[in-house]
Amino acid sequence: MLMLSTVVNNAPLPPFSPALWSVVLVVSHYDVPADMVAEESGPGAQNSPYQLRRKSVLSKRTACPAKSPMEGASTSTTESFGPRAKRPRLSGKPLDLPAAPAEQYLQEKLPDEVVLKIFSYLLEQDLCQVARVCKRFSELANDPILWKRLYMEVFEYTRPMMHPEPGKFYQINPEEYEQPNPWKESFQQLCKGAHVKPGFAEHFYSNPARYKGRENMLYYDTIEDALGGVQEAHFEGLIFVHSGIYTDEWIYIESPITMIGAAPGKVSDKVIIENTRDSTFVFMEGSEDAYVGYMTIRFNPDDKSAQHHNAHHCLEITVNCSPIIDYCTIRSTCTVGSAVCVSGQGACPTIKHCNISDCENVGLYITDHAQGVYEDNEISNNALAGIWVKNHGNPIIRRNHIHHGRDVGVFTFDHGMGYFESCNIHRNRIAGFEVKAYANPTVVRCEIHHGQTGGIYVHEKGRGQFIENKIYANNFAGVWITSNSDPTIRGNAIYNGNQGGVYIFGDGRGLIEGNDIHGNALAGIQIRTNSCPIVRHNKIHDGQHGGIYVHEKGQGVIEENEVYSNTLAGVWVTTGSTPVLRRNRIHSGKQVGVYFYDNGHGVLEDNDIYNHMYSGVQISNPTLRRNKIHDGRDGGICIFNGGLSQCCTYFHFDFL
Repeated sequence: MLMLSTVVNNAPLPPFSPALWSVVLVVSHYDVPADMVAEESGPGAQNSPYQLRRKSVLSKRTACPAKSPMEGASTSTTESFGPRAKRPRLSGKPLDLPAAPAEQYLQEKLPDEVVLKIFSYLLEQDLCQVARVCKRFSELANDPILWKRLYMEVFEYTRPMMHPEPGKFYQINPEEYEQPNPWKESFQQLCKGAHVKPGFAEHFYSNPARYKGRENMLYYDTIEDALGGVQEAHFEGLIFVHSGIYTDEWIYIESPITMIGAAPGKVSDKVIIENTRDSTFVFMEGSEDAYVGYMTIRFNPDDKSAQHHNAHHCLEITVNCSPIIDYCTIRSTCTVGSAVCVSGQGACPTIKHCNISDCENVGLYITDHAQGVYEDNEISNNALAGIWVKNHGNPIIRRNHIHHGRDVGVFTFDHGMGYFESCNIHRNRIAGFEVKAYANPTVVRCEIHHGQTGGIYVHEKGRGQFIENKIYANNFAGVWITSNSDPTIRGNAIYNGNQGGVYIFGDGRGLIEGNDIHGNALAGIQIRTNSCPIVRHNKIHDGQHGGIYVHEKGQGVIEENEVYSNTLAGVWVTTGSTPVLRRNRIHSGKQVGVYFYDNGHGVLEDNDIYNHMYSGVQISNPTLRRNKIHDGRDGGICIFNGGLSQCCTYFHFDFL
């Protein structure tokens, strides 16, 4: 019998499993290859590995030479083969013996293909043990193909799923990974876990010899059983949910478990968890640091409009918990409530890389002082708002793609807040971003574009800070401000709108500062109906209409702006409006520079007005002080309709 329990590097080999011994014994019965027979006649014949096949050494030895009658009297084997060698006296020290013939053959001469074939019958623990035999075995036992086969058998992933730290999972392309064997590395990271694989648990536990070495793995038929079993077994809380549709399980999470889908291809398409009666997942106090990822989560009730479903969601995250939801597809067919509801003090999840789309209600609802971080999600085609933030909800929302909604893209109201950064918000049926009723979000470096109505809509005492955004190509105004709202619009590019750039009406307020407003079909800024914003440090140019249009008793302070190259007047003031225009540069227009008419009033002071196709200023009844009006192609100031203006201005006429 072939034995591998010799000393290697002065250390005994590890105890192999029965599976490994049975495979290795097959090699011990191989016939001697014909092309290797010559080795037995050489000096190394004593150690030839092919002596394994010799069942009886004595019967095969050559007969001794003929002896004299005197010598022939002795027939003992001792006399035939010489005196028996003395046995060496054993000591307590290990002997550095040369490798036995069989071991030498296995370790050095057996072809790689044969060794790999043998190793392909081993489980992961045996592979790790046999890798300790010698350098060659170590290299072959770490072959990525061997580990890929084992890995896919256990986890089903067709790409390695890396788990370098708690709460972090990601798949990689093996060809691009820096380490030579990502399959083995991932196996080591994921090996201690429970598996939900319907129908497999009975097979696994009834074949202990077949799966020897996988004591760190548990198998269950349902998610509910796995949640209970992991808690009872005091495991690390890692649960793999394998391919399948899991319906109407009560999944209430109140411990820091980790639950991840396990399937080939796109994992979330193959692992589907749905409920028809209650919230699909509920995270409760105690589930801080829980993780759910790589699966589809659906709420699909039979009665889709029942009012009691207002309290039911795909994901429900309650007070004092902060789970991570990662790479999930989230769908709700219910017409009330929301797909994801984050509610209550201390509710602070991290939701990232998820797809919250095609829901018949609100996509993501954050309310009642809830917070959280929401990053890199796809939120689209929801029947109501893509995101609702209400009642002092204060999330951080970064790099989300919010588009093609059947309502507004983002709706903050009733004291809702939040920090929105680098989001792409477009092609929503109503405004891209709506702010109402004392809501006060901060929106930074987002793109808000191609809205079927407006870009940003602030109304009914809404507030908010909109800073360094790109707001463009919306069907209506890029920014609407109305009904006593008072936002800050600063450092934005507002351009190429199918109507105006910024539209302030109905007692609107606000600070419009440092924006680049250009290329809009109507006025760059329009102020009307008792609105009174502060407009300063903006560039308003190349509009297809006028630059700034103040009418219907509009007011406001308009100062230190540069208004140029607009198709109509740089500034229009009409119908009882009374703005203050101060220290502006208004130039290079294709018509008049500043145009007061139809009972337009106001103050025009310290402005630099020049290089217009028509007169620099046309007035009826404003007050002009310390302005420079020059280089006009059709005069400096034109006073018409019995104008009663007060004028103290430096100007000269440049008639053609």
